[in-house]
Amino acid sequence: MNKQDQLSMIKDDFMNCQKVLLAIGDETRQSILLVLMGTDCQIGLRVGEITEQTHLSRPAVSHHLKILRDAGVILMRKEGTKNFYYIDIRTKLGLLKNLVLDIETLLTEYY
Repeated sequence: MNKQDQLSMIKDDFMNCQKVLLAIGDETRQSILLVLMGTDCQIGLRVGEITEQTHLSRPAVSHHLKILRDAGVILMRKEGTKNFYYIDIRTKLGLLKNLVLDIETLLTEYY
């Protein structure tokens, strides 16, 4: 693949990652993600549990969870009236891996 083709692929990668990059670029959302990654809970966490661990208000946590959900970074599971939030291994975060690998390939070949 020539350099122009690689640059075009990286441009597409950036476009595919825009929502994810915006979602995880915020320090508050990063702290929520760390809480979700740090739990032993296999079923996910509720807003109240995340609130306790991040010391954010419930409305703030809910707002940031919505942004993370809309970006495809986390998923929500309903159980009756309860919502559980978790990071799925098939999440859009995999798009970031592709972006980094494509940039690394270009840099290795041409710089």
